[in-house]
Amino acid sequence: MSTDMPATGDVHLVVGYDGSPPATRALDAAVRLLHGRTGSIEVVYIAHLPAVDMLSADAIAGVEDSFDEVSRDLHAQVRDQLRGREDRWVFARGDGAVPDVLIATAARLRDTHPGDTVAIMVGSSSQAMHRVVGSVAVSLARHADVPIMIVP
Repeated sequence: MSTDMPATGDVHLVVGYDGSPPATRALDAAVRLLHGRTGSIEVVYIAHLPAVDMLSADAIAGVEDSFDEVSRDLHAQVRDQLRGREDRWVFARGDGAVPDVLIATAARLRDTHPGDTVAIMVGSSSQAMHRVVGSVAVSLARHADVPIMIVP
C-alpha cells in the first residue's frame, strides 16, 4: 500500500468502526496516513437493524437504546485509542446499511471540502461467510465514488 497522497488540499478519512480488531487496525492506519498532512478523521459507527419491519415498537426502542450504549462505548474506545496520537477526529453514529452510510459520509465531506482528498478506510472481514455473500469492503468497492482503503 502506498501512502502517497496529492500534495494539494487536505485529507479527510472516513473510518468505519465497530470496535473489532480489523476496525482498530483501520483507525491506526488512518492515523498513520494523516500524519504530516492537514485534514481530519471521521470515525463512524453504523447501527444496522436488519428486518426492522418484523419488530414491535417496544422492541425497536430497546434495540435503539442498545445502539446508543454501544455508540458511547465505541466513542470512549476511539478516544482512548487516539489519545496522544491524533486530535483531528470526530465520532459519529449512523443508522442504516453500513456501506451506504460510509458512502454518504464521504460524499458529504467531499461536498463540504471541494478540492480536498476524501477516502474511506475499513478493516477487512475475517468472517468466512463474507467470502460467499460479500462484505462491506466488497460493497464499497462496487459502489463508492471515492478511494477505498481496505486494511488487513
